[in-house]
Amino acid sequence: MKPDSFKDFVLDQLADMPAVLCKGMFGGFGVYAGARFFGIIFKGRLYFKTDDATREFYLARGMKHFRPTPKQQLTSFHEVPPDVIENAGELIHWANRAVKIGDQLSHENRDN
Repeated sequence: MKPDSFKDFVLDQLADMPAVLCKGMFGGFGVYAGARFFGIIFKGRLYFKTDDATREFYLARGMKHFRPTPKQQLTSFHEVPPDVIENAGELIHWANRAVKIGDQLSHENRDN
């Protein structure tokens, strides 16, 4: 699947979420709910923001963290399992958890 067609597919799957959009970034796309950054599309893969509680759902499915190059990694983003991407309702559920994590982190950063 071409990068733009995968991005379009993901956006179609997330169509029932309010204000979801993609913005180009570093050869991929950032996925936002309004101003809240919660996902990354990179090289035909989708990654969502994770925390200590949600990371286990990804690791239990054998999913890895985001690693755009051998020297770079973002351990707070993990690949979304392909079967979840295929199921729009399930994908939206996982996406909403990722959005909440981003909200919690931005509140914590403002409080510090």
